[in-house]
Amino acid sequence: MSAVEDRLAELGLRVPDVAMPVAAYLPAVRDGNHIFTSGQLPMVSGALAATGKVGTGPGLVSAQDAEKLAQICALNAIAAVKALVGDLDKVTRVIKVVGFVASDPAFTGQPGVVNGASELLGAAFGGAGVHARSAVGVAVLPLDAPVEVEIIVSVQD
Repeated sequence: MSAVEDRLAELGLRVPDVAMPVAAYLPAVRDGNHIFTSGQLPMVSGALAATGKVGTGPGLVSAQDAEKLAQICALNAIAAVKALVGDLDKVTRVIKVVGFVASDPAFTGQPGVVNGASELLGAAFGGAGVHARSAVGVAVLPLDAPVEVEIIVSVQD
């Protein structure tokens, strides 16, 4: 097991199997020393962990729950990277994170939701996990997912 996986295990987490694509794309693509993941949904054992819009009020996913879902998305992105490089210790830097939050029109807390992914990447990769980021509110995501996260990392063989 890699040092990255050891740090995740200390948090009570493990790298899951790669989430299967829901359309015609690959979970991740390597170009030289960079790996670009596709947008990862909060899939657990082949099913979405939750659906709906993020916001406050009845029938909406809370910001706190959405933050946990963003963490699941980041774990799925890590799994996609691991599938290409085998050893997560080959990751030298998390360069960029883009988080999409399916938001109720009044919700403006997208950065806090995407912190779930950012904080997990920092815990997993240490200083190499600190990254540039965008947190974007959108009307709807695939399969009615509340959150989607993609990452770009650099690797060294």
